Amino acid sequence: MKERIRHFIYLCVLIALDQALKFWAKSTLQENGPLTVIPKVLKLQYHENSGAVWGILQGKASLLSIMTIFILAALLFIYLHIPKEPKFKFLKLIFVFIAAGAVGNMIDRIAYHFVVDFIYFELINFPIFNVADCYVTVSSVLIILLALFYYKDEDLSFFDRMLKSKKKENYDK
Repeated sequence: MKERIRHFIYLCVLIALDQALKFWAKSTLQENGPLTVIPKVLKLQYHENSGAVWGILQGKASLLSIMTIFILAALLFIYLHIPKEPKFKFLKLIFVFIAAGAVGNMIDRIAYHFVVDFIYFELINFPIFNVADCYVTVSSVLIILLALFYYKDEDLSFFDRMLKSKKKENYDK
């Protein structure tokens, strides 16, 4: 239980950090224009994204918010079923980061009908993104790496048990 409380605090801190940086971008970069961090490499530049990653689903903030709620429900469901063994602590923490990223961008979509993006890798002309996007992207890569190189098949069998118990409940009805 203490771990879940600690993770909830982490979640709140991560969301607050994301929102504080977006507020800074909105109040500073929107007013004063881009800020070069590393010339021709990294620039902080205000951008309003009314869609999802790489601008897909433009103008669909409500749909994206609803999808986020379903994704958060699935994340919570899985998080609550992850075994309490020490080898799964990092996986649980990764889920916290993904949830924080999802909530951070959902807050923007609900409040502004767009997501505030401000980090721009000029060197490779990468689409402008934000801290919440970093939480989700880095965490997703870490999950893949853990699944490929750290966890064994039997370690992840809790997913099968979790899904089978739900299927069994549905068949019993």
